[in-house]
Amino acid sequence: MTREAYLAARVLDALLREDYGRLSSRVTRSKDGVALVLAGGGRVRLAPGTLFQDFVVAPEERLDLGAVLGTLAEVADPADARGVAAFSEECAAALAALELHDAHLPEVLARRPSYESRAAFVDHPVYPTSRARPGLTAGELLAYAPEFAPSFELRWAAVPRGMLVPGSARAAFWGDLGAGEALFPVHPLAVDEVRKVARILDGERLRVRPTLSMRTVEIDSCTHLKLPLPTSTLGARNRRTIKPGTLHDGARAELLLRELADPDVLVADEQTFAHTGHEFLAWMVRRLPAGRIVPVAALNAPGVLAELRDVLGDVLPAYLRILLRWNVRLFVRYGVALEAHQQNLSLVFADGGMKLLVKDNDGLLASPARLAAAGVAVPDFADERMLTDDPHALADMFVTITLHLAAAAVVFGALPHAEAAALLRDTLSDALAEHGDDPMARLLRARTLDAARLTGKSMITAGTLMTKERSGARDVNKFYGTSGPNYLRRA
Repeated sequence: MTREAYLAARVLDALLREDYGRLSSRVTRSKDGVALVLAGGGRVRLAPGTLFQDFVVAPEERLDLGAVLGTLAEVADPADARGVAAFSEECAAALAALELHDAHLPEVLARRPSYESRAAFVDHPVYPTSRARPGLTAGELLAYAPEFAPSFELRWAAVPRGMLVPGSARAAFWGDLGAGEALFPVHPLAVDEVRKVARILDGERLRVRPTLSMRTVEIDSCTHLKLPLPTSTLGARNRRTIKPGTLHDGARAELLLRELADPDVLVADEQTFAHTGHEFLAWMVRRLPAGRIVPVAALNAPGVLAELRDVLGDVLPAYLRILLRWNVRLFVRYGVALEAHQQNLSLVFADGGMKLLVKDNDGLLASPARLAAAGVAVPDFADERMLTDDPHALADMFVTITLHLAAAAVVFGALPHAEAAALLRDTLSDALAEHGDDPMARLLRARTLDAARLTGKSMITAGTLMTKERSGARDVNKFYGTSGPNYLRRA
């Protein structure tokens, strides 16, 4: 299959899953099977879906991306014209990035890429154009994107200390400039934006490597640095800048999770940061524990699980036990649901054992009432969307992030379907059984193990195709409205 046919099938699958423009109304059933009618009358055969949706493009189909985008344009509401155009650009950028990676893969592998880079070899489980970074050239991708395993030097800016917001790290953290200025690290891609508000210094220092998130770079194995980038990923509205308040909220969320963590769970230190109120002038240092650190997203990269078996044996069951036991306990006892997907979780191998590491927590949801009832102080989050007493909002987060992305996408990507379903079902059942008839445990069981269908997110719809005014989404990363078959239920 060509990269274009691969991407076209993923795009059509996503549009059908989200039923954008009532695309499902074009599905036909006949003695020849199930098919979807494209613009112009062409028919695409569909096959039963496994994860997340009922039907997907049949594996033998070879689609043209233009035909898929033409169908999108035909079903779209005229009010979404800008979003449709932006998504078409995403598709072009994703296809170019896929082909670029294929062309350079031998030299990338020759560099012995890190686990972070190998994680970037794996496409997002549900967002089809995850390789797209709109606005970046092929040369910039080769120089700065994690799937190419590059290294590069940061640039630096002199920032007037009066611009620093309260709570910022001391002005001389990176070195003392004097004259009332603070030294700020700047990603090379953001230099032009930063130059508009601060003085860029000549010269470079501090060589780094990109992590899976790209805007976070690795200084050394225990130190990462998060910096703003002038691009978007996973949707045009998911800008990779850093908004005022998010670093403070992440630090507050970290302290909450440290208080609630299980013994086999580690929380990255994200307390050191600085912000100016400008979305391109911010940084955060993330300190990681010692040990071999493997992003969960890398577990489906070629060869990774086999390597880890030499360290700990069968990693997947151990990972699922830690993940689900802790996340179920957070949900039931404290009313906390994490936005810790496969990119924000890592496994730490040290001293002959394995622990789960969580980072980047500024998107979690927490119930003030349940925290207070458990005697836990409610964090003073700047983003009020992080607090809710709605148990179904918490369950939506658990299902779409913890269950779908952190658990199912990984285990189904590694094991045969029946084996993966049994392992995931049994592990979640054991985690829920620890809480007996607690009402929150009963709710979570009803929304997962016993549900006829599982909630999904409409990521393309909210992230690119529709404005917030059109979709009604308060948060484009927490926009639901789709559902798929329950892969946890016995066949």
